[in-house]
Amino acid sequence: MGGRALVQWEQNRNNAPSSLHVDVYAGGSAPATGLEDVAFYQVPYAPSTQGVDERYDLLSRLPSLEVVQLVSAGYEHVLPLVPDHVTLCNGRGLHDASTAEHALGLILAAQRDLPRWALDQKEHRWGSVPLRSLADSRVVIVGYGSIGQAIERRLVPFETDVVRVAGRARPDEGVHGIGELHGLLPDADIVVLVTPLTEQTRGLFGAAEFALLSDDALVVNVGRGPVLDTDALLAQNGRVRAALDVTDPEPLPVEHPLWDQPGVYLTPHVAGGSAAFYPRARAFIDDQLARWAAGAPLANVVRPGR
Repeated sequence: MGGRALVQWEQNRNNAPSSLHVDVYAGGSAPATGLEDVAFYQVPYAPSTQGVDERYDLLSRLPSLEVVQLVSAGYEHVLPLVPDHVTLCNGRGLHDASTAEHALGLILAAQRDLPRWALDQKEHRWGSVPLRSLADSRVVIVGYGSIGQAIERRLVPFETDVVRVAGRARPDEGVHGIGELHGLLPDADIVVLVTPLTEQTRGLFGAAEFALLSDDALVVNVGRGPVLDTDALLAQNGRVRAALDVTDPEPLPVEHPLWDQPGVYLTPHVAGGSAAFYPRARAFIDDQLARWAAGAPLANVVRPGR
């Protein structure tokens, strides 16, 4: 298949099959002209998928579009913008290592109270206190897909008991269905939310779920902010702790009470965009362009064109 592609990285233009005409658009101000024959569009990556900007507005200006390629795992934010006849592919697998590392980092920081020690160092204060441990903790992973599996692989060497939860039960894999979550929460020390945002998962973890957790349990969210009910978390007032890479709203307003909530640790939606992500993403786009040029099936199709 010949055609014109619009991609984020120079590597992908340089490595593209000779049958393709490939231009680079890395985000920001979109090209004003020359878009009429773009058939393959890789949406430039930005860590946060909240809101719609020029990267997505461009979709309405591509009359020859056949394929939209994301390098994020989440794609719910772009579904309403992609015409029915256009194939949508995501970046499933590209963020697994980065997000799993970050989830583990948040867990360790919270369990070993690392923010406290950072502040003590800044103030030249020496004073030890008893600490929690990750070993022997029961960790419930809510959203047991490829990222959830990557998180589990990193947790097991820390001598944890991992409980797997997904949208539907997979008994042959030891995966509980989401309908069983309430029965699992009372024994959980740590809950990791790594689900995509859908109408079924919006507000999935709210007041009823927090009430089932024991005092001092930890909730980690590296999925999507609206999966966790922010008001329900604020109502805990430190009874249940949280470590959040994603929030609702996002970006978090300067005066939002979540900044100062007891027992809450925040990072600004950076879990998936580590140094490990970018080489993997560029290699994936190289492969995807080669598939498209050869007329071969594309990888990571989440919605075929109709």
